[in-house]
Amino acid sequence: MANAAPKGPIQVHFVAAGKYHDIDFARLEILKLFADEPRIRATVAMDFANIERLNACALLVTYTCDVLPTQAEARAIKAWLDAGGRWLALHGTNSVLRFLENGLVDTPDERPDVMAMLGTQFVAHPPIGPYTVHVKQPGHQLVKGEADFEVVDELYLSRTTAEIDTILSTSFQGEATGFVESQWPQTEVPILYETRHGAGRLLYFTLGHCRGHYDVAVFTPFWPHPERCSWNYPVYTRILKRCLLWGINELEPN
Repeated sequence: MANAAPKGPIQVHFVAAGKYHDIDFARLEILKLFADEPRIRATVAMDFANIERLNACALLVTYTCDVLPTQAEARAIKAWLDAGGRWLALHGTNSVLRFLENGLVDTPDERPDVMAMLGTQFVAHPPIGPYTVHVKQPGHQLVKGEADFEVVDELYLSRTTAEIDTILSTSFQGEATGFVESQWPQTEVPILYETRHGAGRLLYFTLGHCRGHYDVAVFTPFWPHPERCSWNYPVYTRILKRCLLWGINELEPN
């Protein structure tokens, strides 16, 4: 019997850019995951401008903070999703941050077009600390075999902007110090979820904060203690690898 023809390359576009995070660290860690799949041929950008490249790709991966596509770029991304593209959005992709004169951080609803694609918009986070992530769908292919786990990370409190299918979640009640919307009643918080757009899908994973010495110059010229948060936990890497396999349609079905 003749051997099956080898599968061809998989085109991936990766946008890594933004504020208040160690984007260099995140970029490198995600590129390492790409390297585990030799068929991935990736391009890396600092914005969403290269729609021509995106249209040649099966997967868009984003690790950003307060960096959004223009309205024209968002329309092109939505058309690409509707046609069957997949978008793996990580950590701060859904953030719009505005620092007010009173020192608080506002997260205004300025880009509903983008947030409708992402399924949520970041609103606030409490100080970095431990919380338990609950596996809502233990049979789901992205988390099969994983138990509830604890991480130390930024907990992204958000407003829901589209129908989402939550796979991992946590709960929060208390104060998100420093944000306009600071007081939160008991709230279920999505951590990993999927949303659909036509023939395409978007997967959002909120874990993965990172910050180096020089990433918050707006507050201090030197941040003494670099933060790696969920990147320190093998469970995060395992699930993130599965998210990447989901993105290239190589994840084994349930």
